[in-house]
Amino acid sequence: MCIVVFAWKVHPLYPFLLLLNRDEYHHRPTKSIGWWEGGEILGGRDEVAGGTWLACTRDGRVSFLTNVLELHTLPEAKSRGDLPLRFLESKKSSEEFAKEIVKEVHEYNGFNLITLDLSSNKMFYISNRPKGEPPTVQQVQPGIHVLSNAKLNVPWPKVQRLKLNFKRLLSTYDDDEDIPIKDMIDKLMRDDTKADKSQLPNICSIDWEYNLSSIFVEVDTPLGRYGTRSMIALSIRDTEEASLHETYVEKELWWEKTINYYINSKVKINDITLV
Repeated sequence: MCIVVFAWKVHPLYPFLLLLNRDEYHHRPTKSIGWWEGGEILGGRDEVAGGTWLACTRDGRVSFLTNVLELHTLPEAKSRGDLPLRFLESKKSSEEFAKEIVKEVHEYNGFNLITLDLSSNKMFYISNRPKGEPPTVQQVQPGIHVLSNAKLNVPWPKVQRLKLNFKRLLSTYDDDEDIPIKDMIDKLMRDDTKADKSQLPNICSIDWEYNLSSIFVEVDTPLGRYGTRSMIALSIRDTEEASLHETYVEKELWWEKTINYYINSKVKINDITLV
Protein backbone atom coordinates (compact mmCIF):
# COMPACT_ATOMS: atom_id res chain seq x y z
CA MET A 1 0.00 0.00 0.00
CA CYS A 2 1.07 3.61 -0.52
CA ILE A 3 -0.14 7.12 0.03
CA VAL A 4 1.22 10.01 -2.04
CA VAL A 5 0.60 13.74 -1.87
CA PHE A 6 1.99 15.93 -4.64
CA ALA A 7 1.85 19.53 -5.77
CA TRP A 8 1.98 20.13 -9.52
CA LYS A 9 2.57 23.70 -10.72
CA VAL A 10 1.60 25.21 -7.37
CA HIS A 11 4.78 26.72 -5.88
CA PRO A 12 6.86 29.27 -7.88
CA LEU A 13 10.21 27.71 -6.94
CA TYR A 14 9.06 24.09 -7.03
CA PRO A 15 6.94 23.08 -10.03
CA PHE A 16 6.77 19.58 -8.57
CA LEU A 17 6.79 18.42 -4.94
CA LEU A 18 5.95 14.94 -3.70
CA LEU A 19 5.76 13.02 -0.43
CA LEU A 20 5.16 9.27 -0.42
CA ASN A 21 4.77 6.57 2.23
CA ARG A 22 5.22 2.97 1.10
CA ASP A 23 3.67 0.25 3.26
CA GLU A 24 4.93 -3.30 2.95
CA TYR A 25 6.06 -6.26 5.03
CA HIS A 26 9.34 -5.29 6.64
CA HIS A 27 10.98 -8.57 5.68
CA ARG A 28 10.28 -8.19 1.92
CA PRO A 29 13.63 -7.75 0.10
CA THR A 30 13.88 -4.14 -1.06
CA LYS A 31 16.63 -1.78 -2.21
CA SER A 32 16.55 1.81 -1.04
CA ILE A 33 16.75 4.67 -3.54
CA GLY A 34 19.77 4.74 -5.83
CA TRP A 35 20.80 4.97 -9.46
CA TRP A 36 19.97 1.81 -11.37
CA GLU A 37 22.28 0.13 -13.86
CA GLY A 38 23.07 2.58 -16.65
CA GLY A 39 22.77 5.62 -14.40
CA GLU A 40 19.56 7.03 -15.91
CA ILE A 41 16.84 5.78 -13.55
CA LEU A 42 16.77 6.78 -9.88
CA GLY A 43 14.49 5.09 -7.38
CA GLY A 44 13.89 2.21 -5.01
CA ARG A 45 13.52 -1.40 -6.12
CA ASP A 46 11.38 -4.33 -5.09
CA GLU A 47 13.84 -7.21 -5.19
CA VAL A 48 11.08 -9.83 -5.35
CA ALA A 49 9.34 -8.71 -8.56
CA GLY A 50 12.07 -6.31 -9.76
CA GLY A 51 9.87 -3.25 -10.18
CA THR A 52 9.46 0.04 -8.35
CA TRP A 53 6.81 2.17 -6.67
CA LEU A 54 8.50 5.47 -7.58
CA ALA A 55 11.38 6.40 -9.84
CA CYS A 56 12.61 9.33 -11.93
CA THR A 57 15.15 10.07 -14.63
CA ARG A 58 17.72 12.70 -15.53
CA ASP A 59 15.61 13.85 -18.48
CA GLY A 60 12.69 14.99 -16.33
CA ARG A 61 10.46 11.94 -16.21
CA VAL A 62 8.78 10.78 -13.00
CA SER A 63 6.43 7.88 -12.38
CA PHE A 64 4.83 6.42 -9.29
CA LEU A 65 2.30 3.73 -8.54
CA THR A 66 -0.15 2.60 -5.88
CA ASN A 67 -2.05 -0.67 -5.68
CA VAL A 68 -5.84 -0.62 -5.39
CA LEU A 69 -7.23 -2.08 -2.18
CA GLU A 70 -9.44 -5.02 -3.17
CA LEU A 71 -10.57 -8.27 -1.65
CA HIS A 72 -9.48 -10.61 -4.45
CA THR A 73 -6.43 -10.42 -6.72
CA LEU A 74 -5.18 -12.60 -9.57
CA PRO A 75 -1.95 -14.47 -8.73
CA GLU A 76 -1.08 -14.83 -12.44
CA ALA A 77 -1.34 -11.09 -13.15
CA LYS A 78 1.65 -9.13 -14.42
CA SER A 79 3.75 -7.22 -11.87
CA ARG A 80 2.41 -3.69 -11.43
CA GLY A 81 5.86 -2.45 -10.41
CA ASP A 82 6.97 -2.80 -14.04
CA LEU A 83 4.62 -0.04 -15.17
CA PRO A 84 6.66 2.95 -13.91
CA LEU A 85 9.78 1.42 -15.43
CA ARG A 86 8.12 0.93 -18.78
CA PHE A 87 7.25 4.61 -18.91
CA LEU A 88 10.68 5.80 -17.75
CA GLU A 89 12.48 3.57 -20.25
CA SER A 90 10.23 4.57 -23.14
CA LYS A 91 10.66 7.57 -25.38
CA LYS A 92 6.96 8.34 -25.29
CA SER A 93 5.30 11.34 -23.71
CA SER A 94 2.95 10.83 -20.76
CA GLU A 95 -0.03 11.09 -23.08
CA GLU A 96 1.37 8.69 -25.68
CA PHE A 97 2.28 6.14 -23.02
CA ALA A 98 -1.16 6.34 -21.40
CA LYS A 99 -2.88 5.65 -24.73
CA GLU A 100 -0.58 2.68 -25.29
CA ILE A 101 -0.80 1.07 -21.85
CA VAL A 102 -4.59 1.34 -21.65
CA LYS A 103 -4.83 -1.53 -24.16
CA GLU A 104 -3.36 -4.01 -21.67
CA VAL A 105 -4.44 -2.79 -18.22
CA HIS A 106 -6.68 -5.86 -17.84
CA GLU A 107 -3.52 -7.97 -17.46
CA TYR A 108 -2.73 -6.34 -14.08
CA ASN A 109 -4.34 -6.34 -10.66
CA GLY A 110 -5.81 -3.02 -9.57
CA PHE A 111 -3.41 -0.08 -9.90
CA ASN A 112 -3.11 3.70 -10.06
CA LEU A 113 -0.25 5.04 -12.17
CA ILE A 114 0.99 8.62 -12.51
CA THR A 115 3.37 9.61 -15.30
CA LEU A 116 5.05 13.03 -15.54
CA ASP A 117 7.07 14.19 -18.52
CA LEU A 118 8.55 17.66 -18.04
CA SER A 119 9.62 17.90 -21.69
CA SER A 120 5.94 17.89 -22.71
CA ASN A 121 4.84 19.66 -19.50
CA LYS A 122 2.10 17.07 -18.92
CA MET A 123 1.12 14.61 -16.22
CA PHE A 124 -1.30 11.70 -16.72
CA TYR A 125 -3.22 9.37 -14.42
CA ILE A 126 -4.10 5.82 -15.47
CA SER A 127 -6.18 3.33 -13.47
CA ASN A 128 -7.77 -0.04 -14.30
CA ARG A 129 -10.35 0.07 -11.52
CA PRO A 130 -13.22 -0.19 -10.64
CA LYS A 131 -13.61 -3.64 -12.21
CA GLY A 132 -16.10 -3.83 -15.02
CA GLU A 133 -15.67 -0.16 -15.98
CA PRO A 134 -13.53 1.33 -18.75
CA PRO A 135 -10.00 2.24 -17.60
CA THR A 136 -9.37 5.81 -16.53
CA VAL A 137 -6.94 7.92 -18.54
CA GLN A 138 -6.90 11.60 -17.63
CA GLN A 139 -4.50 14.51 -17.63
CA VAL A 140 -3.71 15.69 -14.11
CA GLN A 141 -4.45 19.36 -13.72
CA PRO A 142 -2.29 21.74 -11.67
CA GLY A 143 -2.97 21.61 -7.95
CA ILE A 144 -2.48 19.52 -4.84
CA HIS A 145 -3.49 15.88 -5.24
CA VAL A 146 -3.47 12.78 -3.05
CA LEU A 147 -3.31 9.20 -4.29
CA SER A 148 -3.89 6.30 -1.94
CA ASN A 149 -5.28 2.82 -2.63
CA ALA A 150 -8.43 4.00 -4.35
CA LYS A 151 -8.78 6.39 -7.28
CA LEU A 152 -7.01 9.76 -7.41
CA ASN A 153 -8.34 12.19 -4.77
CA VAL A 154 -11.02 9.78 -3.48
CA PRO A 155 -11.86 11.32 -0.08
CA TRP A 156 -10.80 8.58 2.30
CA PRO A 157 -10.14 10.08 5.77
CA LYS A 158 -6.35 9.86 5.54
CA VAL A 159 -6.42 11.33 2.03
CA GLN A 160 -8.38 14.36 3.22
CA ARG A 161 -6.18 14.69 6.31
CA LEU A 162 -2.92 14.58 4.35
CA LYS A 163 -4.15 16.98 1.67
CA LEU A 164 -5.29 19.53 4.25
CA ASN A 165 -2.09 19.29 6.33
CA PHE A 166 0.13 19.46 3.24
CA LYS A 167 -1.69 22.54 1.98
CA ARG A 168 -1.39 24.23 5.37
CA LEU A 169 2.32 23.43 5.68
CA LEU A 170 3.09 24.56 2.13
CA SER A 171 1.36 27.88 2.81
CA THR A 172 3.82 28.61 5.64
CA TYR A 173 6.68 28.97 3.15
CA ASP A 174 7.14 32.18 1.18
CA ASP A 175 7.17 32.03 -2.62
CA ASP A 176 10.93 32.66 -2.69
CA GLU A 177 11.79 30.41 0.28
CA ASP A 178 13.59 27.07 0.09
CA ILE A 179 11.41 24.18 1.25
CA PRO A 180 13.14 21.58 3.46
CA ILE A 181 11.54 18.42 2.10
CA LYS A 182 12.95 16.20 4.84
CA ASP A 183 11.18 18.39 7.41
CA MET A 184 7.95 17.92 5.47
CA ILE A 185 8.30 14.16 5.90
CA ASP A 186 8.80 14.56 9.64
CA LYS A 187 5.83 16.90 10.01
CA LEU A 188 3.34 15.12 7.75
CA MET A 189 4.20 11.51 6.99
CA ARG A 190 4.66 10.15 10.52
CA ASP A 191 1.01 10.79 11.36
CA ASP A 192 -0.44 7.60 12.89
CA THR A 193 -3.95 8.99 13.51
CA LYS A 194 -6.50 6.33 12.53
CA ALA A 195 -9.93 6.93 11.02
CA ASP A 196 -13.21 6.25 12.74
CA LYS A 197 -14.38 2.78 11.73
CA SER A 198 -17.64 4.22 10.44
CA GLN A 199 -15.65 6.14 7.77
CA LEU A 200 -13.85 3.11 6.32
CA PRO A 201 -14.64 1.90 2.77
CA ASN A 202 -15.66 -1.65 3.81
CA ILE A 203 -13.73 -3.37 1.04
CA CYS A 204 -12.13 -6.06 3.19
CA SER A 205 -11.78 -6.87 6.92
CA ILE A 206 -12.76 -3.89 9.03
CA ASP A 207 -9.83 -4.50 11.39
CA TRP A 208 -7.36 -4.57 8.49
CA GLU A 209 -8.81 -1.39 7.01
CA TYR A 210 -8.62 0.27 10.41
CA ASN A 211 -4.92 -0.63 10.70
CA LEU A 212 -4.32 0.85 7.24
CA SER A 213 -6.36 4.00 7.86
CA SER A 214 -3.47 6.16 9.12
CA ILE A 215 -0.88 7.96 7.00
CA PHE A 216 1.90 6.12 8.86
CA VAL A 217 1.04 2.44 9.23
CA GLU A 218 2.46 -0.04 11.72
CA VAL A 219 0.85 -3.39 12.56
CA ASP A 220 2.03 -6.83 13.66
CA THR A 221 0.52 -9.70 11.66
CA PRO A 222 0.97 -13.49 11.64
CA LEU A 223 3.23 -12.97 8.60
CA GLY A 224 5.41 -10.41 10.39
CA ARG A 225 5.60 -6.65 10.83
CA TYR A 226 3.68 -4.73 8.17
CA GLY A 227 3.59 -0.99 7.68
CA THR A 228 5.37 2.11 6.51
CA ARG A 229 8.92 1.12 5.70
CA SER A 230 9.84 3.94 3.31
CA MET A 231 9.08 7.68 3.36
CA ILE A 232 10.14 9.50 0.21
CA ALA A 233 10.28 13.19 -0.70
CA LEU A 234 10.97 14.41 -4.24
CA SER A 235 11.39 18.06 -5.18
CA ILE A 236 12.08 19.56 -8.61
CA ARG A 237 13.03 23.23 -8.69
CA ASP A 238 12.63 25.82 -11.41
CA THR A 239 16.44 25.77 -11.71
CA GLU A 240 16.27 22.10 -12.83
CA GLU A 241 17.73 20.95 -9.51
CA ALA A 242 16.07 17.80 -8.20
CA SER A 243 16.35 16.15 -4.80
CA LEU A 244 15.17 12.68 -3.81
CA HIS A 245 15.19 11.85 -0.10
CA GLU A 246 14.27 8.58 1.58
CA THR A 247 13.88 7.63 5.23
CA TYR A 248 13.62 3.85 5.29
CA VAL A 249 13.74 0.70 7.40
CA GLU A 250 16.55 -1.78 6.96
CA LYS A 251 17.22 -4.58 9.45
CA GLU A 252 14.68 -2.98 11.81
CA LEU A 253 16.63 0.30 11.94
CA TRP A 254 15.70 3.62 10.32
CA TRP A 255 18.19 5.09 7.83
CA GLU A 256 18.25 8.21 5.65
CA LYS A 257 19.55 8.93 2.17
CA THR A 258 19.41 12.00 -0.08
CA ILE A 259 20.41 12.10 -3.76
CA ASN A 260 20.60 15.43 -5.61
CA TYR A 261 20.83 15.70 -9.37
CA TYR A 262 20.11 18.03 -12.30
CA ILE A 263 17.32 17.57 -14.84
CA ASN A 264 18.49 17.53 -18.45
CA SER A 265 15.06 18.40 -19.79
CA LYS A 266 14.30 19.38 -23.38
CA VAL A 267 12.09 22.17 -22.05
CA LYS A 268 13.31 24.63 -19.46
CA ILE A 269 11.44 24.07 -16.21
CA ASN A 270 11.21 27.79 -15.54
CA ASP A 271 8.99 28.02 -18.64
CA ILE A 272 6.28 26.03 -16.86
CA THR A 273 3.21 28.16 -16.14
CA LEU A 274 2.00 27.96 -12.57
CA VAL A 275 -1.61 28.12 -11.45
